[in-house]
Amino acid sequence: MSVECAFLSSMDVTHAMLNSLLDRIPRPSGVLYLSQNIDAHALVENLASLHGEPRALVLDGVMAPGVSEVHGTNLLDLLEGRAETLMTWAHAGQWLGAGTALDAQGDIVPVLAVTPRRIRVLPAGIAGQDEDWVERLIGITGWTLPPRRPDLDWTQVEARMGTRLPRDYKRMVETFGEGAFDAYLRLNQEPWTHGKEDGLLVWAGTEHENLYCWQIDDGDPDHWPVAVQTFDGENVPFGCSTAEFVCRILLERDHPFTMAHYFDTHWFMTSRTNA
Repeated sequence: MSVECAFLSSMDVTHAMLNSLLDRIPRPSGVLYLSQNIDAHALVENLASLHGEPRALVLDGVMAPGVSEVHGTNLLDLLEGRAETLMTWAHAGQWLGAGTALDAQGDIVPVLAVTPRRIRVLPAGIAGQDEDWVERLIGITGWTLPPRRPDLDWTQVEARMGTRLPRDYKRMVETFGEGAFDAYLRLNQEPWTHGKEDGLLVWAGTEHENLYCWQIDDGDPDHWPVAVQTFDGENVPFGCSTAEFVCRILLERDHPFTMAHYFDTHWFMTSRTNA
């Protein structure tokens, strides 16, 4: 464990300042104790704007209910029982923490902390037709939060769209809610219909303007294959379901739309609007 102190006079916390502070934390694990002039709430808000809704690890000096090692409890070891409030984010292969803690002098000060994030990733081999790909996706991302949209009225959504939707997609939306896998692949809460005249419904997209679609027909929606419409208008078909497709691009390095080249540990960045 490494500990560093930083003393800054301004209470304003910009993204640039935050990134500078995060860069000063020793890796792979470390804590940065900050001046009392720094607004701890502003640290949390800035991290939330970058990494989505946080999870409460410690509140008023007490560990939050339901917390386990998969929520970043290694951060507590770094703080040696001194945490007063601590919010955490999963980001790639690390846990980020921000809040307040007792420093060496016994004063409550803002803190930032980082520690490696490890989850048990299921192998990426070919699975059978009975594979529960949503459960597999939950394991791959280390997802531990309760379902974000369990009461969503799909009957109403499907009536409005004029078609039923794949069950695994609906489970993904119910489970993860608004946000993006690896802060990159953003899950639509309701499919976009602007490609419907071409036989496509869009269930996700990326900042690179690739659209992740289903090639729809009059058959069973659970058998609609995924197709990727690239930014230059090419349609690339894949003979698999929605959740299976996401699992494969997260894990398979030779997939044409792989995300495995960028991160070894995967996560779902939850939008704050789901809180």
